[in-house]
Amino acid sequence: MDSHASAIIFGWDPLWVSSIVFVITYAVIVTEKINRSIVALLGAGLMITLGVLNQQTAINGIDFNTLGLLTGMMVIVAISRRSGVFQYVAVWSAKKVKASPWGILFMLSLVTAVFSALLDNVTTVLLIAPVTLLITGELKIHPYPFLFAEIFASNIGGTATLIGDPPNIMIGSAVNLTFNDFLINTAPITLIIFPITLFVIYLIWGRHMHATDEARERIMQFKERQAITDVPLLKKSLFVISLVVIGFLFAHPLHLEPATISMMGAALLLLLTSINTGAKEQSENVHKSFAEVEWVTIFFFVGLFILVHGIEHAGLLDIFANQVLSLTGGDLTLTAMAIIWVSAVFSAIVDNIPFVATMIPIIESMAPTFGGADQLMPLWWSLSLGACLGGNGSLVGASANLIVAGFAERAGYRIHFIQFMLIAFPLMLLSIVIASIYVYIRYL
Repeated sequence: MDSHASAIIFGWDPLWVSSIVFVITYAVIVTEKINRSIVALLGAGLMITLGVLNQQTAINGIDFNTLGLLTGMMVIVAISRRSGVFQYVAVWSAKKVKASPWGILFMLSLVTAVFSALLDNVTTVLLIAPVTLLITGELKIHPYPFLFAEIFASNIGGTATLIGDPPNIMIGSAVNLTFNDFLINTAPITLIIFPITLFVIYLIWGRHMHATDEARERIMQFKERQAITDVPLLKKSLFVISLVVIGFLFAHPLHLEPATISMMGAALLLLLTSINTGAKEQSENVHKSFAEVEWVTIFFFVGLFILVHGIEHAGLLDIFANQVLSLTGGDLTLTAMAIIWVSAVFSAIVDNIPFVATMIPIIESMAPTFGGADQLMPLWWSLSLGACLGGNGSLVGASANLIVAGFAERAGYRIHFIQFMLIAFPLMLLSIVIASIYVYIRYL
C-alpha cells in the first residue's frame, strides 16, 4: 500500500475487501440484470468508500488514452453517418454480387471487417446491422446467418488494428504500442482467419441460401446514390477520417498518443460542420454529435479501470501472476499459450473488456521473471489475439455482439444465447488454434 491509500474501513484487510467487491461486481455484470455501467461505477465507488483507494489514486488508475480514443472516434462516426456513406457502401456491395444471398453475406462481412479495423467494431455494427436487416427483409430470407457472420467479421477485423477492438486500445495504451505495431503483428493472422471462418459459415448456411428472382430484382432497383444525403458532409468526413488514419500511422515519429489524434479529428470535423452556421445551429450540431457517443460504454470503462486498480493496489494481481508463473514454470512459451487460451475462453464467458483490464497489470508484473518489459511482447500479442477472437465465443463475449443481438431483437429476430454459442464457440476455438500456431511460429 502506498502513501495515496486511504485508511481501510474498520481496519479490514484491503486484499479481501477489494477481492470481494471485484468478484461481486463482476458477477452482477455477467448476469446482465442491471446495466453494466451502473454496476461498474457502484463497484468503483465502493473501492474508494471502503478505503481500498482514495479518490486521487482511483483517478490515477483510469486510462484516459483509451477513453479519449474511443470518444473521439465515436464523435467522428456520429457526424459521418449523417452523410449516408455507410448505407451507400452496403447497398453498393449488395448490387455488386447481383443480390445473391451468399454474395451479399460475403460482401457485408467484408465491409464489416474493413470498417471494424479502421473505425472500431462497436461503431461498425451500429451502422451495418440495420442495413443488413433491411436487405434481408427485401430478400425475404432469415437474417440470422448474416448477423452471425457480421459478429465474427467485426471481432476478427477489430483484432487487426489498434483502434479496431477495445481490448487492443487498452493494450496499446498500457504498453505504448502504435497503430503500425498492430498492423505488423495482429493484422497478418486475421487475413488467414477471416476467409477460413467464412468458408465454415458457407458450409453451414451459404450452400442453402436462396432468394426469388423478384426479391433479388427489388434489391437491384435500390439507388445507392440516393443513400448519400449530404455530399459536402461526406467530403468533410472522408477528409478528416483520412487525416486521422494517417495520424495513427505516423503517431510514433510525431510523438502523439492515439487519443490526441482521435480527439483532434473529432474537433476538426465539428469545426468544419459548424463553419458558416449560426450560434444556435452550431450548438445543436455539437449537442447532437455528443449525444450519439456511447456514454454507457465510456462510463463502464471508468468504473472498470478503478475496480481493477483497486485489486492491483491491494496486491491480488501480483498473487495471481505468481500462480500463473508457477504453473508454467516461468517458461515463456507455456505462459504465452496459457494466456491466449485462457483469454479466449474467459472472453467468451464474460465481456473481453473487463478481462483484459484485469490481465494487463498481471502481465506487466511478469517483466522481472522474463528479463524486462521488452521480453513480454509475445504475451501482449497472445492477450490481444485471445481476447479479441475469444469475444466471438458467445453473445456476451464482446460489446459488438450485444449490439447486433439488440438490433435483431427489435426487428423480431431474437438471437438465443445457447443457439448462438453452439456454433460460435467451436468456430472461435478454431480461430484460436490458428492464432496459437501463428504466435508460436512467429514469436516463440
